[in-house]
Amino acid sequence: MTAPLDVSGSELEAAPEAVLDGQAKAIQGRSLGQIAWMRLKRDKVALTGAGVVIFLILVAVFAPVIVGLIGHPPTDFNQDLISSETMAPKDGTGIGWDHLFGVEPVNGRDIFSRIVYGARISLLIAFLATLLSVVIGTLLGVMAGYFGGWVDSVISKTMDVFLAFPILVFAMALSGIVQQSDSAFGLTGDTLSVTLLIFIIGFFNWPYIGRIMRGQTLSLREREFVDAARSLGARGPYIIFREMLPNLVAPILVYSTLLIPTNILFEAALSFLGVGVRPPTPTWGGMLSEAVRFYTIPHFMFFPGMAIFITVLAFNLFGDGLRDALDPRAR
Repeated sequence: MTAPLDVSGSELEAAPEAVLDGQAKAIQGRSLGQIAWMRLKRDKVALTGAGVVIFLILVAVFAPVIVGLIGHPPTDFNQDLISSETMAPKDGTGIGWDHLFGVEPVNGRDIFSRIVYGARISLLIAFLATLLSVVIGTLLGVMAGYFGGWVDSVISKTMDVFLAFPILVFAMALSGIVQQSDSAFGLTGDTLSVTLLIFIIGFFNWPYIGRIMRGQTLSLREREFVDAARSLGARGPYIIFREMLPNLVAPILVYSTLLIPTNILFEAALSFLGVGVRPPTPTWGGMLSEAVRFYTIPHFMFFPGMAIFITVLAFNLFGDGLRDALDPRAR
């Protein structure tokens, strides 16, 4: 026989006072959003990336205010700072309190102001192109995965065609042709260039997220809640928009944060090749393209290059941390 438990003293004394008084609080459940936020808060690297992303967005939004306080208009020339013999800044860089990042060779434009304004173009194109890709890719991917059959076959083969398409060559050709004219599609100037880049980058990148959404939908359509909706008489559109899409929010958010830096690099590449936004409108890729001719003046290339590097790294770190926070298998 086992000895009886002795609860006369130590066991009762070790119990919390709230339990003894009958005042213990009920355990509160946590939503998936709260669990994800708790995980994300523990990831200091991801939070740092998110902070940098928010800072860059604020810089882009308030670019005119920032330049008005500590900069110069991005298209103004400062020929007095340029040597007439070497066409380089007289003191080598032009860096000082008036020009925090120095000035460009030949024309003496303020590099700091052009980088701040360049953030507006790069982030605007990246965000809107990503939004276009996500909308098209999500809708077509979910339709392919849910309906299957000939719908899945047509959409999947279309994805294969887009993935095999030489998008960079097409973007260079289309941008070069359209930008030779002063107006097209009722648009002119920078508005035409930005809209064209958003369309090219966003429209031809949707198959990447489309394949992910198709795979997720193939898994979700066999789940119990989808069968329950069908048994109650729900039709396809209702199941897609009310049952499946809410369960695809997590992968959509994660992939979007990883697609934005890719689009930033693609816009920079097009501007570097001379088929992006036309000068003198500042873009980070355009500044790098101009800096190639002056490789002996390193600051001219360093600052726009670091702007691209920091922006892409911040989005990647935040996206990686967000993926871990939203992973249901993570602890």
